[in-house]
Amino acid sequence: MTRVAHRICPLCEACCGLELMLDGDRVIEIRGHEADVSSGGFICPKGAALAELHEDPDRLRSPMVKRDGAFVEVTWDEAFAEIERRLPPILAEHGPNSVAMVIGNPAAHKAGLLLYGARLSRAIGTSNIYSASTLDQMPKQLAAGWMFGHWLSVPVPDIVRTELLVILGANPMASNGSMWTVPDFKGKAKALQARGGKIIVIDPRVTETARLADQHLSIRPGGDAFFLLGIVHTLFAEDLVKLGRLAEHMNGVDELRAAITDFPPERVAARCGIEAETIRSLARQLATTGRAALYGRIGTCTQEYGTLASWLVDAINALTGHLDEPGGAMFAKAAAFAANTAGASGRGKGITTGRRRSRVSGAPEVFGELPMTCLAEEIETPGDGQIKAAIIIAGNPVLSAPNGPRIAAAFDQLELVISFDIYLGETSQYADVILPAYSSLAESHYDVALSQLAWRNTARYSTAVVPAPMGHPAEWEMLVRLIGIVKGRGGDVDVTALDDELAADDLARTVGSAAQLVLSKVAPLRGPERLLELALRAGPYGDRFGMASVPPADGGVTLAKLAANPAGIDLGELAPRVPEILRTPSGKVELAPPPLIEDLARARADLDRAVPPLVIIGRRHLRSNNSWMHNLPTLAAGKFRGAAMVHPTDAARLGLTDGGRGRITRGERSIEVAIEVTSDIMPGVVSLPHGWGHGQPGTKLRVAAERPGANLNAILDDTLRDPLSGNAVLGGVAIDLAPL
Repeated sequence: MTRVAHRICPLCEACCGLELMLDGDRVIEIRGHEADVSSGGFICPKGAALAELHEDPDRLRSPMVKRDGAFVEVTWDEAFAEIERRLPPILAEHGPNSVAMVIGNPAAHKAGLLLYGARLSRAIGTSNIYSASTLDQMPKQLAAGWMFGHWLSVPVPDIVRTELLVILGANPMASNGSMWTVPDFKGKAKALQARGGKIIVIDPRVTETARLADQHLSIRPGGDAFFLLGIVHTLFAEDLVKLGRLAEHMNGVDELRAAITDFPPERVAARCGIEAETIRSLARQLATTGRAALYGRIGTCTQEYGTLASWLVDAINALTGHLDEPGGAMFAKAAAFAANTAGASGRGKGITTGRRRSRVSGAPEVFGELPMTCLAEEIETPGDGQIKAAIIIAGNPVLSAPNGPRIAAAFDQLELVISFDIYLGETSQYADVILPAYSSLAESHYDVALSQLAWRNTARYSTAVVPAPMGHPAEWEMLVRLIGIVKGRGGDVDVTALDDELAADDLARTVGSAAQLVLSKVAPLRGPERLLELALRAGPYGDRFGMASVPPADGGVTLAKLAANPAGIDLGELAPRVPEILRTPSGKVELAPPPLIEDLARARADLDRAVPPLVIIGRRHLRSNNSWMHNLPTLAAGKFRGAAMVHPTDAARLGLTDGGRGRITRGERSIEVAIEVTSDIMPGVVSLPHGWGHGQPGTKLRVAAERPGANLNAILDDTLRDPLSGNAVLGGVAIDLAPL
């Protein structure tokens, strides 16, 4: 018997609403949910491939334990007994920092992993926490933290009202937003143009977004901060600064003016590859357009000046009067889990970085994490605090982090590796125990973090659409069992009882003696659903458990209401939030954070650096957001998307041919790549996407292995990072390229 079910897609940041046709528990069709309050019926190939992920024969269905070098299927009790046998002795002998937590970006789409992973790291007490954030977005979060007081107070373009959208180092046609949840970017962009607006894309490649845009400018990889400094210089020099309503809420205007005097457009033009007059013209357009927004993303983050570039994007929006204004760069107001809606508004503690440093390189902690590029050296280097075990949660650093082969070798020498993974892949093959999730269709879904970066304020929740396999624990339950082991209560701990204790402890820290009363109001919920109900009711649209000064007329947003509304609840368009959103100690927008002003000296000394003859950048594709998606036939079909793009002039100079093969070399490391000769890439630049390099011995990804591609990260240097955020430098890196 066929039925219809609805859920949120968990495969990328767009978080589109899906409508599933099922015959029993078998998915027979997936389409966009027309009534969804965020995505309005939009669907991309990833959402359509969700059924293939559900049914993938390569997906692990049982826990695996490595015995005598080979994986064998075991029961859940046997898997946790193995962990209980091996993990506590490591902690007892070497201390909490001997266990590393390594977290991949799929965890951001799973409330159970995100919420309970943090609880596990606290239970262990380790300082060795590594995540995909330092391969992707940490500069954005750090800049936002310094400017606005919290890591997730990230302004996003109000695309439905803007007249000018300038996109730097981002490709939302492929991503539908990155650190910006904006499903159906193409439809919104075309609507912008239809109402007379304009889109300008600045990127070394003619991306899918650039093809849609009204204007495309090529920029030298790694030159973004210099280009943005030229814009800031122009705004001050030509008296184009207009702070508007935010003038009384802003610190540091004069400090910023003084700091950028050495960066006129004529001085930065060669470094960024954009003519001085073009820089001035764009500054004038941003300043004189009534509603405009500048948006920078992964290309601005994954470079040596990632934090400077991320800061300057928001500084320019502020200087041109477009920060926190309709049609400009605005702040979402999420229904749950948003720290910038909690506590007293308008002022706070701000953020603190560098509370500790990595043992070997001395890299500072940022947002509670150390750089992923420090992981291998922390495993390899003997001494107090050396990593002896790793818990990898939905991560694949062997492919996704620089110098992946070094990470693989480091994992191979650990005493214990526990991997939460649905595949036997490039990283999980080094595990001693693999704990696979069941299909995402069998679990509920709420976007904990991504709703804080959304194009519109909505609240959406999906219930499971198929039953969980008998006896298969949810991921949050697996994490609770690990917490039981760490706390000395064993792998067979009563999960319900321990979950109750964890919830009570959390509430005791926030509401004190009222903890038991509040818990009674959310009974009989458990796990992520209980945490979500607590967050919703305590959030800006909730009833505050009857303690709201002005109770919501409709009783407020609750989990029951979300479950009854599979299309979600519309909470309205983005609205100005300054000063309410601010959590800085001053209660102001900090336009000139001292660490960023100081880092300008590094850029100033680098102005005249010679441009390498050939550098490499990554790229993103709609069908290959993450490495594990290459194992889904629908997403892997068609043209091979892992080739190295080379400009015709470089191809002719180097003797490369379209469809041929080449060798990319950096230092002593090299990879072989397929060559695509195209004028879509600027001269002097090669583009190769991340996440490829499949087919390794010991893995079981049969579809991906048919066209394995080359691992870009195998040649990248794990000592290169943005010194402020610790983010890996993945773009603008000099290489050599020769035909095979």
